[in-house]
Amino acid sequence: MNFHKDILKIDCKVQIEKICDFIRQQTLSMRRDGIVIGLSGGVDSAVCAELCFRAVGKKKIFALILPEKESNPVSKEYASKHAEKMGLIFDIVDITPTLEGFGAYEKRDEVIKGVFPEFGDNHRIKITLPPDLLSKDAFNFFTLQMEDEKGNIKSARLKKDQLNGIVAATDTKQRSRMMHLYYYAEKMNYLVCGTTNRNETVQGFFVKFGDGGVDIEPIASLYKNQVYALAEYMEVIPEIIQRAPSPDTYSFEVSDEEFYFRMPYDKLDMLLFAWENKVDIEDVCKVMGLTTEQVKRVYRDFTAKYNATRHLRELPATISI
Repeated sequence: MNFHKDILKIDCKVQIEKICDFIRQQTLSMRRDGIVIGLSGGVDSAVCAELCFRAVGKKKIFALILPEKESNPVSKEYASKHAEKMGLIFDIVDITPTLEGFGAYEKRDEVIKGVFPEFGDNHRIKITLPPDLLSKDAFNFFTLQMEDEKGNIKSARLKKDQLNGIVAATDTKQRSRMMHLYYYAEKMNYLVCGTTNRNETVQGFFVKFGDGGVDIEPIASLYKNQVYALAEYMEVIPEIIQRAPSPDTYSFEVSDEEFYFRMPYDKLDMLLFAWENKVDIEDVCKVMGLTTEQVKRVYRDFTAKYNATRHLRELPATISI
């Protein structure tokens, strides 16, 4: 393979036609009358909405905006503005009561208070991985960061049971959103459109039976900057395009890079493509200006995450009798 700096450039018109054909075929084959999509205020869901719009028309799309009390307020604002720009029928459903009924916040806060006893409503929290994988090696251990009302930040490395407790409670946010999406989808005989890109799919950056529990994934073959290229081409509102990608599941804002990928998307896309396609490390170094050790370090990280999340991409294990 001739690996080069422009290897991920795409013809947006061709890609859009190809994906729209896929959406139409899937809608027909599932005998669905339209599409339900969740709008998060991020670029992936905005692009998927634009693709669905072109595939089946706005009258066959129902968009849901599903904030909760810890969502960044701009998420609802940008999602609403983009839905209005497209002329979509949409509704805003606050999922806070659903999460409170399950005890999601309470369960999570109990774990956090085991780390920071003073944690309360006047604090914001997030979890992060060690930064800048390209500069230095580090195990994928998670750190809990807490910010008080004065902007003071405390950090503590999480033990496995603490991390599991926080993640288990937090993942109910994605699963609650999917429950709402499927309620409307089944009521209207619509399918549910996913919004997971290739980086997230390959590296397992999604929640099983949450944002991963959908009927179709139109952009699962596209790397993040290819998604941005489509966003520009289809005129997604600039506020969304300029916004830093974030899972938006913690009260203290955290980027995708901080939370999971440990490098910016311009490097991540190229390196992930090279890893997937078994590009020779020397070629990667030459094109990207990286050292052999940097590329090997990233490849180890990709392999570890891919193997650890393999079950997310597979059907449930079954036994033959």
